[in-house]
Amino acid sequence: MHSLLIALATAPTPTPTPSLRPGLSEDQVTPGLLGFLLTAFIVVLTAVLIVDMVRRIRRVRYRAQVEESYLEALDEGAAGAPAGVVDADPTPDAEGAARPARGAESRPEVNGDAGPGNR
Repeated sequence: MHSLLIALATAPTPTPTPSLRPGLSEDQVTPGLLGFLLTAFIVVLTAVLIVDMVRRIRRVRYRAQVEESYLEALDEGAAGAPAGVVDADPTPDAEGAARPARGAESRPEVNGDAGPGNR
């Protein structure tokens, strides 16, 4: 055991500055400009995707809050109205289509359909 420690202590140390093997240039072992550009592209793409995801999550939370407050207001209004009375507005809107009755949800995402343009 002592002879092993003595052999390790007297062994020459490796060179402190590493060098390349003969025949290799620094351009062959570094990623270069292409590697930098690809890495930068991936970083920028990831940042854009994270910002988009945060925006979508915020939008979903906001819609849930609006729908919750709408349902609370609807419940408060329905509690004071007599049974069987529907508050409908038969006047058409700007496009000529009749507006739905107050309290009737017409948003497709509430009814379970994302709509034709969101697939």
